[in-house]
Amino acid sequence: MAKKSMIQREEKRKKLIQKYREKRTKLKSLIKSIDNFEKHIELQENLQKLPRNSLRCRNRNRCWMTGRSRGFYRDFGLSRHVFREMSHNCLLPGVRKSSW
Repeated sequence: MAKKSMIQREEKRKKLIQKYREKRTKLKSLIKSIDNFEKHIELQENLQKLPRNSLRCRNRNRCWMTGRSRGFYRDFGLSRHVFREMSHNCLLPGVRKSSW
């Protein structure tokens, strides 16, 4: 189980990402289209003033049951521990333990 503070921090990041998504995309498109150097620098400064946690790359995938960030299976949204337990209990459709 992940610390509650880490889970809360991730929730806060998700809200910031949603809040600044439009503004960030507008600034990026303006930067690509502008030819004036001074205006380009000004737009870059405005982009840098946005909070760091509003970047999409700072988002971390977490297990929805435990909040664990490592060993995350994107298809199921689970960490490897929970995935193994649930698959042994036949709670995940279409998943079987392999043997050869």
